[in-house]
Amino acid sequence: MTSIELLSRLIAFDTTSRNPNLSLIQFIENYLKKYDISSQLIYDETGGKANLLATIPGKLAENGLVLSGHTDVVPVDGQQWETDPFKATIKNDRVYGRGTSDMKGFIAVVLALIPEFLKISLQKPLHFAFSYDEEVGCIGAHSLIHTMQKLNLNPAACIVGEPTKCEPIVAHKGIQVFHCKLHGLATHSSLTPEGCNAIEYAAQFITWLKNYANQLKRNMNDVHFDVPYTTLTSNVINGGTAANIIPSYCEFFFEYRELPNDSAEKIKNTIQDYIDQTLLPSMQKDFDDAKIELIEKAKVPSFEANQDAAFTRLMQDVTNISTIKKVSYATEAGLFQRANIPTIICGPGSIEEAHRPNEFVEIEQLNRYEKILLELVKAFQ
Repeated sequence: MTSIELLSRLIAFDTTSRNPNLSLIQFIENYLKKYDISSQLIYDETGGKANLLATIPGKLAENGLVLSGHTDVVPVDGQQWETDPFKATIKNDRVYGRGTSDMKGFIAVVLALIPEFLKISLQKPLHFAFSYDEEVGCIGAHSLIHTMQKLNLNPAACIVGEPTKCEPIVAHKGIQVFHCKLHGLATHSSLTPEGCNAIEYAAQFITWLKNYANQLKRNMNDVHFDVPYTTLTSNVINGGTAANIIPSYCEFFFEYRELPNDSAEKIKNTIQDYIDQTLLPSMQKDFDDAKIELIEKAKVPSFEANQDAAFTRLMQDVTNISTIKKVSYATEAGLFQRANIPTIICGPGSIEEAHRPNEFVEIEQLNRYEKILLELVKAFQ
């Protein structure tokens, strides 16, 4: 099957992160079986989702290359699509559909190249690592990498095929997402001093976060990133019951995306210190039992490749791109890198199309990436 044919099949599976992905995983498993490649499925706690790990063996047992991609996609809810998002539509030399760029296009190219990979006399194994729930915090990749470690695969390198227009990416920011819950005391608004206004304290906290974000912006920068500093933003808020009731509860979500040279833990500790030393004591002056909960919802580490590493130079040679490129979005690359697997991000399609209505990948990108990936696998030997 061609990349476009395989992409059409993959798009037809609605693997929005809230849904199971087993139908797609089983399709890939059966596809690999046709080439006598066995797969190991690593299930989540519900049994409704799974990672897939498969290997084309080489003469050596270790030092292989991992081709990594996630199988889940973001929702299409509320988006205005001109075509069915779960039916691949080809027009104007593009393939439209949810996940075409992010990142079923990459998986389709990998699968389409299986016959070519089998023709190569592999010295080093080639591993296929397809995960679940990347879009909601890179959840599946943890058990996937853990399984690779248990099997003592010891890969020498990894490609994470996120959409980069086939350009090698050597770094990305981390992302930490928090859910903050403030519990105050409700009263009739005519008796304001008797209550503890959770919304006002949330507003005070959000203002402090904004000021802290400005401090982070002033203190750090890396010109190779499109946004060259650590960002911190409050993105969702909810609270209150009526216009004449002092609100006892307010919740909001905030995130920060830190540069690789910044400490995610230090930022978290600074925020927690503000809560413990300033905000909560102030609330408890109004109401002894006031409470603030800070719940970590997602944590994805930043990533930075060694720019002098042999694998980094190999990717630059294969793509004929030596420009240093770094991105602000997060991927599974940081998890592989922290597992001591040298990693580069490189895949077909554009991140600018990801998550949007009428998402597409250019056919030229799929064709170009086929050549890049095949050349890489050959050169990696």
